[in-house]
Amino acid sequence: MPKLFRKPDLSRRSGLLDSLRGLTVLNMILFHAMYDLVFIFGVSAPWFLGTGAFVWQQAICCTFITLSGFCAAMGKHTLRRGAVVFGIGAAVTLVTLFFMPEELIVFGVLTLIGSCMLLTGAAKSALRRIPAVIGLPVCFALFSFTRPVNSGGLGIFFRQLISLPEWLYHDYVTAYLGFPHPGFRTSDYFSLIPWLFLFLSGFFLHGLCGKQILNVTWKGIGVLNFIGRYALEIYVLHQPLIYGLLLAWNAWLRPLF
Repeated sequence: MPKLFRKPDLSRRSGLLDSLRGLTVLNMILFHAMYDLVFIFGVSAPWFLGTGAFVWQQAICCTFITLSGFCAAMGKHTLRRGAVVFGIGAAVTLVTLFFMPEELIVFGVLTLIGSCMLLTGAAKSALRRIPAVIGLPVCFALFSFTRPVNSGGLGIFFRQLISLPEWLYHDYVTAYLGFPHPGFRTSDYFSLIPWLFLFLSGFFLHGLCGKQILNVTWKGIGVLNFIGRYALEIYVLHQPLIYGLLLAWNAWLRPLF
């Protein structure tokens, strides 16, 4: 991901990837706006508590993390960018701790992606020795197998087949890895396991079909391209902007209806 507010090099951009990333970020903004309306401002929206909203949220985060892994395979400064993203994730935790403790974010998506970029950057030369036709299905299978780990077991996606010992779920270190301890609380939780395996699936997806995707001549959709090029900056800024707008709406406009 680019340095904050640094103009991207358009000569190396893919319109397809930028538009897909932009669409994902736009979906994320809409989802977070609905989340704030329902859980912070008390707007009644029963559908948002059901399966449809859960599928929406999972589609957003799975696409975002897979794209991040795909782009990490192309990047030349994965370690440096990973450190920046991880640092921003830590800043988000501190901001919510002091200013919005009821919506505290510990080990959120930016902390995860930063961690994945750091690990991938450190092991990139070794990962590139693994054939993509092997790495992709193995990593995706591991993602599927470890998907229920936050709930206490292993299985197939959300179906738990094996229970893990309770001693694994001990403290914040184990929560970071994927084993949240009793009483662990966060508004946005993406642990290293299982999501690292999805990130690596994106990494190997690039090795399998990256050239074909990057050779697509479609220039994308202008507004989505812009959002995709500045995905990190927009992600950092969108939540306080949404909260501020909804706060103003709640104070001035909502009483009129």
